[in-house]
Amino acid sequence: MYKIRTFNNLAAKGLDRFSADSYQVGPDLSVVDALMLRSHKLHGEPVDESVIAVARAGAGVNNIPVDEYARRGIVVFNTPGANANAVKELVAAALLLGSRNIFDAMNYVQTLEGIEDSAEMHRTLEANKKHFSGTEITGMTLGVVGLGAIGAIVANMALELGMKVAGYDPAISVEAAWRLSSRVQKVDSLQALVAKSDFLTLHVPVIEQTRGLISTEVLGRCKPGMRLLNFARAEIVDLPDVIAALDSGKLGGYISDFPHPELLGRKDTLLLPHIGASTVEAEENCAVMAAEELMDFLEDGNIRNSVNYPDTQMARDGGYRITFCNENVPRVLGNALTILADHDINVIDMVNLSRGDFAYSIIDVENKPDPGVMSAIRGTEHVIRARLLQPA
Repeated sequence: MYKIRTFNNLAAKGLDRFSADSYQVGPDLSVVDALMLRSHKLHGEPVDESVIAVARAGAGVNNIPVDEYARRGIVVFNTPGANANAVKELVAAALLLGSRNIFDAMNYVQTLEGIEDSAEMHRTLEANKKHFSGTEITGMTLGVVGLGAIGAIVANMALELGMKVAGYDPAISVEAAWRLSSRVQKVDSLQALVAKSDFLTLHVPVIEQTRGLISTEVLGRCKPGMRLLNFARAEIVDLPDVIAALDSGKLGGYISDFPHPELLGRKDTLLLPHIGASTVEAEENCAVMAAEELMDFLEDGNIRNSVNYPDTQMARDGGYRITFCNENVPRVLGNALTILADHDINVIDMVNLSRGDFAYSIIDVENKPDPGVMSAIRGTEHVIRARLLQPA
């Protein structure tokens, strides 16, 4: 029986994936195998030694001490792409809000509540609607920074709206490239992208290389009047630099899902209360994906969509399964295999992959290792955590 402690209000559609026969799931459990959460902050919070996995029902993991958990052998999962459609639709709305002056126009209509005659209202509207004229996005260029699960479908959506699309992503994966329309122009630098973009939309995670990515250096190269959309993370933009670009007129507008007090009251900004993934469908998709990742890991040792260990999967083909995570140094796998050979345990199949400072192995064996074998593997230098799984 696996035990999973939950935090936040996770969608029932995801929690229902856990069968009552094999799982106990709830917010008040102790000595658990895994944690499942959305925005709950784990930094500085004690975590039981029994915990071997954490699943975040969402893409960002800045609420989880990812590196610390890697050193403890705790695999951290996220759910990339599960909320992609929700973000895509909000970006579409932002493009239109940013080009057609819709927000000011709607607010203006509400100021006419004292007019009771419809004919008078019509005359007033006709006389003043010229103040809210905008531009069409058809034919404009959308620059997309980051062409992963969200960036790719945003790019494809913009093409369907009649826009020209250019993208920049120095680390685009093969999978993302397959999702991307051949009509998206790839550029080699962020500076080249902003120079041609009427709108720039951000779809990268917060990592060391992207923190403060949109700075004076970048904004100084942008097409005059470019409008910036940020539905990724607040930390990706250098806020003082963005404000300076707005004040100078170099930047034509800023539409963000991450409000800041310094932006309130500005006519050149549109601010939303972090609702990019706030749809019923996105919350369900994230919860389902997180639940399935945890089940695959707990039951079969497979890692899919981890942010601190390599994605590692191997189909079950009989036998017992040994998994272990370790520091990524030479001879750890060889030492584990030597232990198995010394105990006459035959290996059926295996896979070993590394990611940065850490590695992960799955080894299927014919006969059940006795406790001494597992103790020896756990005691091998640089092994952080090892598990023995029963035949499927």
